[in-house]
Amino acid sequence: MKAIDHVKGSREFLSSEKHQTFLDQRLWSLRQLRDAQMKAHPEWQQLRTLASQIKEHTLTHLDFYLEMFERKALANGVKVHWAKDAAAHNHIVHEILKAHGVKTLVKSKSMLTEECDMRPYLDARGIEVIETDLGERIQQLDNEMPSHIVVPAVHKLSIDVARVFADTLGTDPNNADPHYLAGQQRDKTRPYILRAEAGMTGCNFAVAETGTVTVCTNEGNADLSANVPNLHLVSIGIEKMVPAMADLGVFIRLLSRSALGSPITQYTSHFRAPRRGGEMHYILVDNGRSARLAMEDFWYSLKCIRCSACMNTCPVYRRSGGISYGAVYSGPIGAIINPTMDLKKYSTLPFASTLNGSCTQVCPVRINIHEQIYKWREIVARNNELPFAKKSAMRAAGKILASPALYRAVVDTANAVVPKLPRILLYNPLNAWGEAREIPASPRQSFHRWYLENRKK
Repeated sequence: MKAIDHVKGSREFLSSEKHQTFLDQRLWSLRQLRDAQMKAHPEWQQLRTLASQIKEHTLTHLDFYLEMFERKALANGVKVHWAKDAAAHNHIVHEILKAHGVKTLVKSKSMLTEECDMRPYLDARGIEVIETDLGERIQQLDNEMPSHIVVPAVHKLSIDVARVFADTLGTDPNNADPHYLAGQQRDKTRPYILRAEAGMTGCNFAVAETGTVTVCTNEGNADLSANVPNLHLVSIGIEKMVPAMADLGVFIRLLSRSALGSPITQYTSHFRAPRRGGEMHYILVDNGRSARLAMEDFWYSLKCIRCSACMNTCPVYRRSGGISYGAVYSGPIGAIINPTMDLKKYSTLPFASTLNGSCTQVCPVRINIHEQIYKWREIVARNNELPFAKKSAMRAAGKILASPALYRAVVDTANAVVPKLPRILLYNPLNAWGEAREIPASPRQSFHRWYLENRKK
């Protein structure tokens, strides 16, 4: 399988200046709102440290808490299933739905089901899956994966949504008013919810102490999906465990503030047992998480609470859009999660970063994201997954940087020659730097030469 061409995907997104400008401004506004929440809470850094410690404790005792969670859930009347990988998850879901004669499944947003590619699997077996989250529904109707963990369609303008809805829902193609579009989606989706034989949610946090799952949304669609049909399925990544309800309070305080800069999500829903006369199923999914837990340098990424703060602050993500990453998880967190699943396919993503460390600074559970990105670069190079052009350039740079005399000679030559070169030789497809910016003016002299003239004596 060829590696994802993130550069090509970025160029396609950057070709529309209005889309790029909107995405950059929108996500940066979320970053600023997050910062305002941080400054309003003097205990913010202590909360981050505590959240990180809780996740580290849970992950290093994961077998214990998973078994506790299963015992409590079974005692609550929930049926618990274990899925080794995506195929097992999808098979379990299909078997449950088939046993109940389900033809329509309504679901709230779940990155795990996207990760498992569940919708196409069920569609091929005659079960219609309807996304009830507005952003996810937009992406489903446009046949695209989510471009963002929290706001899946953030890269789209309202005119894009108007086109998608006109083509698929029969709405007015000339009406791009967000209120009209949201209302139309609600009116078109509500009948599916009322007649669905089953509902499905993801899981933000699973509490081992009580066997409870917590789902955080801003639209209330998870509550409708879970409570209107008699059959409720919950897809749970095994890393979503927290030990106790007291621990849950720490993460609830951090999640929405980090994601959207809001004090709390509109709906923080706790599901503990099936409704009277109904059934509830938990599907606990590994899908590579155990393997990542055994990776000395990368198990910290399992602390992630899917808040997207790292994406909102990343200058590369804000300018290239989530679709360019070619994966369910994009942005900085995707650059460290995806290679654990398929190193060859996602070998380019660790290079979609400036290593500025902003992602690490905003992470509410203190994941050392930029350091893990750098470690992935080392592994990619060690496994000969670098493109030929990058390998050749790095080999040449290595020789130059290893020799002070050669380095100074190259710098002096470049400073003298570059200003005199025709523009076509500097700004062409071979110079990626020049595609979106001007090459800085050459200094009158190098620091080394200035030092010899002014300080050596």
